[in-house]
Amino acid sequence: MTEPDARNLAWHSGEVGRDDRERLLGHRGVTLWLTGLSGSGKSTVARRVERLLVERGVLAYVLDGDNVRHGLNRDLGFGPAQRSENIRRIAEVAKLLTDAGLVTITAFISPYRADRAQARALLGGSDFLEIYCAATIEECEARDPKGLYARARAGEIPEFTGISAPYEAPEHAELELPTGREDADASARKVLAFLTERGYIPAANA
Repeated sequence: MTEPDARNLAWHSGEVGRDDRERLLGHRGVTLWLTGLSGSGKSTVARRVERLLVERGVLAYVLDGDNVRHGLNRDLGFGPAQRSENIRRIAEVAKLLTDAGLVTITAFISPYRADRAQARALLGGSDFLEIYCAATIEECEARDPKGLYARARAGEIPEFTGISAPYEAPEHAELELPTGREDADASARKVLAFLTERGYIPAANA
């Protein structure tokens, strides 16, 4: 890809700012970055959190790994450089949605700490909350909802995270969910409690 000439680009600010949008919505914008192995429950928890937030009157949207690769990132493969580009693009989209005032929930393996650190730096400290869906490879493989681990073990899927490609677990995640041992409802309730305690969303009866 050819990089654009930055000398010809300028950021344009509108007449409506983020504070205006957040006042309208009644909550803060933030990105919840769910990371974990394939089969760790990221997408299920993300969807459950989205539903609970909307039921509480909070505007939320899930950026799902598979869905994004159907469109925005369909030109990317699964090698290290392409995984990094996948995460970079998602972080840029999440930044825009967060600026719009949404609670943006991403559900990506995002296996490399450096890529997640880059996403955090792009969004800014308080706008990026890393949530680790902690499940062991054994728990994920036993669950294996898409049959991917079996195919990876058979050599049908190259560079599969946890089998033939690395996963670097978070060292300082804002929240860790034991998704290998608890159901999605319990994990989702913990996320909402965390957001309420930190002041991102109003309390249920506020």
